[in-house]
Amino acid sequence: MSADGSEVAERGRDAETDGGRASVSTHTVRLELVDEPGQLLAALHPIADNGGNLLSIYHERGNKTPRGHIPVEVDFEATEERFEGIVDALRAEGINVMQAGTERYAEELVLLLVGHIIDTDLSDTLKRIEECASASVADVSLAAPKGTEEASSARLRLQTRAGETTAALEAVRSVADEKGLHVVEPLAGGEA
Repeated sequence: MSADGSEVAERGRDAETDGGRASVSTHTVRLELVDEPGQLLAALHPIADNGGNLLSIYHERGNKTPRGHIPVEVDFEATEERFEGIVDALRAEGINVMQAGTERYAEELVLLLVGHIIDTDLSDTLKRIEECASASVADVSLAAPKGTEEASSARLRLQTRAGETTAALEAVRSVADEKGLHVVEPLAGGEA
């Protein structure tokens, strides 16, 4: 809301751009941040650096995502073009964008990774899957009944953008191939 209480998105305020005037509207991004000092500030830089005007931040420090990260919702004003640049810049900085405006992860993919998951660095595996802009790791369940001496398995629940399940699955396959892991894909209905 603006200082006078009106909704900027409804007013469709204009802004001067290089190509003339463009409509400014309110946008929301939902981020997942690591619980470390400076992460919130680092997430705000791409917004400011790309012409976004910060309106509000909802920082859910008491809540954690399934991966143990903190959900943060940021509202800001920007033209549509700048909004797209902001989302791209956030992702380029390695910030997990769980939702951007109306863009949501609309599909779900459940699969298993089998092999020496712990020895091949599970954190690195998840980070590299997250680098694929098509997917977000929503949940991980690890089973290592014989410790790191034998093969283990991880059940991954990925949220994918509508129509981008294949790209997300390719990213998982690529990381798994590189690490010598087997992929059991996809499990129907999100249940394992």
